[in-house]
Amino acid sequence: MGSAKKTDTKSRKARIEEMRRAEQSRERRGRILTITASVVVVAGLVAGGAYLINSQSDKDSASSDSKSTSGKFVTGKDGVKTWSGKLSQTHVSKDVKYPMEPPVGGDHNQVWMNCNGDVYTEAIKNVNAVHSLEHGAVWVTYNSKASDADVKALAEKVKKTPYSLMSPVEDQQDPIMLSAWGKQRTVTGASDPNVDKFFSEFVQGKQTPEPGAACTNGLSK
Repeated sequence: MGSAKKTDTKSRKARIEEMRRAEQSRERRGRILTITASVVVVAGLVAGGAYLINSQSDKDSASSDSKSTSGKFVTGKDGVKTWSGKLSQTHVSKDVKYPMEPPVGGDHNQVWMNCNGDVYTEAIKNVNAVHSLEHGAVWVTYNSKASDADVKALAEKVKKTPYSLMSPVEDQQDPIMLSAWGKQRTVTGASDPNVDKFFSEFVQGKQTPEPGAACTNGLSK
């Protein structure tokens, strides 16, 4: 009798211990499943967020043309052309088709061209140069019709001028052009007095959307 009770007690304890182990095992599996599900959900959210960001970026890029093209140039008595419409400042990842060449503003890449007196001997991307204009730089551009002497003299001026840059733009209308955010003019050569006037007024001028923003630590080529 006593032996039977002891056997039943041991058996019950064994069953209880087995149930506890089974419960602990279920809890472990539950935690693993929960963690796995959480990782999947988080990964899904991250992937979804990246997709939405990329989609929005692509959407911004695709629509950037229309936002950048509204308006026209109005020429002042001093010969400086001012863009009359709103120039958007959205950062986009793709190229932008600007309504003027060289462009004077609009959507642009999030990275600017270095414009601390930088002279580029090869063409640079408009989307990066426009960001430099947003920071208050003056962009000197020229095509193959400009004389070597003028190109050399203008390069020397740019090298001495923080918040300026220079590069060739073969498709521009005139041999030598000066651009700032929303501003542009043609000059006859390096000795044209309007070069100094343009630099004086528009290097970090009142037209600058982001005065004091960096002209270094951007793209160098």
